Amino acid sequence: MEYRDIAIGRRSIRGYKGDPVPREVIDEIVSVAKQAPSSMNTQPWHLHVVSGDPLEHIREENTERMMSGAKMDREIRMHGRYDGDHRDRQKAVAGQLFEAMGIDWGDKERRIDWAMRGFRQFDAPVSMIGTIDRELIEDSCAYLDLGQFIYGLVLAAWDNGLGTVINGQGISQSSVVREHANIPDDEVIVITVAIGYPAEGFPANDVVSERRATEDIVTYVGFDDRG
Repeated sequence: MEYRDIAIGRRSIRGYKGDPVPREVIDEIVSVAKQAPSSMNTQPWHLHVVSGDPLEHIREENTERMMSGAKMDREIRMHGRYDGDHRDRQKAVAGQLFEAMGIDWGDKERRIDWAMRGFRQFDAPVSMIGTIDRELIEDSCAYLDLGQFIYGLVLAAWDNGLGTVINGQGISQSSVVREHANIPDDEVIVITVAIGYPAEGFPANDVVSERRATEDIVTYVGFDDRG
């Protein structure tokens, strides 16, 4: 596939088949993603790939703690509530997903059920947990580098017939993730990516989130005299 086709065609997948993802396929995806650039070639990323019983334990304990009202247990600084345009875009994609799934805004029970799916990493057969070296926790470049690696990961997955969703809900209780994924103390848990083969006929998988217009993103300087 051409890069443009992959980048535009990729969607966040929230419904998965139960089929396992072979390790050799994940190795292929990582071999592509690791070509991402990084600040002065530091390559600060690590990836912990979890499936089977350890992932089930993460799902169960993450969900139980969050539904019991436990405080968010993340290892990075969080943004809190979004406001303004950011909040509008957040609500817009939520509206698209709820419409696709037939969830009414006033249906509290089904909205909670949808949130629980997020805490379970949408029941994907595999979770890929992205971390950085703890010594770089105050280095903004390390987070940028990991983000570039993760984007390469989801594109490579799509090119191999796999769906993904970058999902912070699934690591809301990072201490649980650290325990069951055997993540060493000298790494900081930043993000997780759910991955698997997309389930056919799952309505939310067809949702394409709206993108800002190019002219609203880009500012050009010094181009007027070039025609």
